[in-house]
Amino acid sequence: MFETILEKIKEQAISAAPIGDKIKFMIDEKPIVIDGTGDANTVSDEDAEAACTITASGETFAELQSGDLNPMAAVMSGKVKIAGDMGLAMKLQSLLG
Repeated sequence: MFETILEKIKEQAISAAPIGDKIKFMIDEKPIVIDGTGDANTVSDEDAEAACTITASGETFAELQSGDLNPMAAVMSGKVKIAGDMGLAMKLQSLLG
């Protein structure tokens, strides 16, 4: 499941405008980092410092990607945890939508 999520994030991030900072997803305790500090977003599975960290299970993240789970509902119910720059987290809806 992790590899599928990683590939989908890569596809979406590469085609989106640079986000201007780094965001880290912790999916089942494995990192995915989007680095949008350059001319284009890059995605890696190497653990790095980020301005915003979003933690969720693989199952929850797959539901978010498919549109079966509302991002705000996921945060409110505790299925998704956000640490750091909330403004950056809000940019994700357009990136992953």
